[in-house]
Amino acid sequence: MSTSRRTILRAMAGSAAAATLPVFAAWPERPIKVVVTFPPGGASDIVARQLGEQLAGKLGQAIVIDNRPGAGGSVGGLVVHQAAPDGYTLMLSNSTPISIGPFALDKQPYDPVEGFTHIALIGSAPCVVMANPKTGFKTLTDLEAAAKKAGRMDFGSGGPASIGHIYGELMKANLGINMVHVPYRGGAPMTTDLIAGVVPVGIDVVTAFVQYFKAGQLVPLAVTSANRSPLVPDVPSVVESGHRQLVLDNFFGLSGPPKMPADVVARLNTATNEVLASADFKKRMVDLGITTSPVSQPAFAAFVKEQVAQLSPTVKGAGVKL
Repeated sequence: MSTSRRTILRAMAGSAAAATLPVFAAWPERPIKVVVTFPPGGASDIVARQLGEQLAGKLGQAIVIDNRPGAGGSVGGLVVHQAAPDGYTLMLSNSTPISIGPFALDKQPYDPVEGFTHIALIGSAPCVVMANPKTGFKTLTDLEAAAKKAGRMDFGSGGPASIGHIYGELMKANLGINMVHVPYRGGAPMTTDLIAGVVPVGIDVVTAFVQYFKAGQLVPLAVTSANRSPLVPDVPSVVESGHRQLVLDNFFGLSGPPKMPADVVARLNTATNEVLASADFKKRMVDLGITTSPVSQPAFAAFVKEQVAQLSPTVKGAGVKL
């Protein structure tokens, strides 16, 4: 075989091999943006920054946090939904922009299941149903009985379409009690009024309330997860309280635009799960009330689909609007 013929055949073989390589084999070649659908300083922002710090080391590129709050998380959600599916724009996804916000707007801005690539589950933090001590409530059963006797039970949340608001509506629909929402402009003013007895019951993510439970200023009745929270291990779950249908976890995950390349998704899922395996990262999350949950990409996508199916009818049926 002549030298020129061998050269041509080698070149053809090299081209064929190159053609079988993933198109995004060199990804990432530049910094990756992670959109957070809440303002700086909140739980989602903290999770995004701590995860980003660890992912940057594993992926070899900087992770840039971009806070885009508004419209129940739908402002940031729309940014990611419309982004190029190249792996350079991601979202710290959670229940608000995925399972609640889109259904509380007059015009749904995106399909929260098919409109994203749901990449990795970081973990989840339950809400807590809590009461002012003067109510005398010790359990969820106490609240339920009092609501049925009085014909209503007022409850506070951090605002319209917040996870606490939607959970109260879920209780109303499933327990047959008249839960009347009292919206606040954030968790802090709701907490002030709850401690003062202005509102008897409050529902919010458990993280910010441990200090008030320890001080005896508020009484936790149940956490909304299937199991107890490591942050408040003495508080029963709603399953223990006899209400498996009320299980709801406020999840934290990593999502991207629809139709992302499979190899990029796989690399992100693997890298995220490696971060979740770190004892230091687990400890940081527990301090936020978050239980880490490494799962496969298809399992996370199935989880999101299930939660949307659970919450979207509640949001629509209660007429929740943003």
